[in-house]
Amino acid sequence: MFEELVVKAADYLEALQNNAKTLATLDCILSFAFIAGKYNYCRPIVDEGFTLEFTEARHPVIERQLPLGQAYVPNDILLDNDDTQIMMITGPNMSGKSAVLRQTALITLMAQMGSFVPASSARIGIVDKIFTRVGASDNISSGESTFMLEMNETASIMNNISKRSLILLDEIGRGTSTYDGISIAWSLAEFLHNGKVRPKTLFATHYHELNELAEKYPHIKNYNVATKEIGNKVIFLRKLTEGGCEHSFGIHVAAMAGMPRDIINRAMEILQDLETKTIDNKDMDAGNDMRNKAKNIAPNNFQLSLFQTADPEAAALKNSIKALDINAMTPIECMLKLHELKKILDM
Repeated sequence: MFEELVVKAADYLEALQNNAKTLATLDCILSFAFIAGKYNYCRPIVDEGFTLEFTEARHPVIERQLPLGQAYVPNDILLDNDDTQIMMITGPNMSGKSAVLRQTALITLMAQMGSFVPASSARIGIVDKIFTRVGASDNISSGESTFMLEMNETASIMNNISKRSLILLDEIGRGTSTYDGISIAWSLAEFLHNGKVRPKTLFATHYHELNELAEKYPHIKNYNVATKEIGNKVIFLRKLTEGGCEHSFGIHVAAMAGMPRDIINRAMEILQDLETKTIDNKDMDAGNDMRNKAKNIAPNNFQLSLFQTADPEAAALKNSIKALDINAMTPIECMLKLHELKKILDM
């Protein structure tokens, strides 16, 4: 009896599998339709061209995670192989650079799956491969550092691109020294621009020096994620605008993260010192520029207090010393002043 049941079930196996496949396909299409209607997705145009054009594109996941009453800030994207082939995107951390990269990849993938997409309009030339180098991690089990893993993945991308590929590169070169990182990122951009296939690329970076590439190569365009400064605060507008950005606002982001105020104040002093020396030493040899500037940073001569935002003794000494006119003082007056400064330390 049991054997007869097994034989009868086997006779219907192919039909059962076809039914399961049909139901799974229907479930997927219904899910696409439900999400498209509920969240105002648009029907993309998918063609044989080489253009990616999104109007008011949104990230399908992030927009669902926003607090109640907060709207997602959409952005327009235009990429093609002949005009805006590489978008060089600069802007501070937390401003939304990575979200722009990710939403571009997700919309492209969703459209080619047959889904409507989160945008007002979308036109997509068929993409054969989506390559991403986003995020920082290591592979301890294989003995690979963060930078080595980054270079392995980037090398794999460069060796497998085609003219229909979409490439997303986020902070390439950040795992090594500044000059090495800039050199690698610059060379990658040139390779993608001047190569035989010239794939569409979104290149997010903190290296503002890469903005100069747009002046040298016709298919590279500079964009930045807009910010607004109000006093000592920075507001991230999340809007992608044309033109490069010259500020990273890293210290502001550190303050937003809750870094102790003494550390923030000291960082601002060092930044101002470095920027001043950059202006005063324009002709300094590029290879020694950063090292020489670092050597000239005034040392932090007082212990950071756990409970105060500034050292009062250091402030009093600084004010007293700045008020001195050494050239007008006699040796005796110098000795008396030194004794007075010592009293400040002993108080």
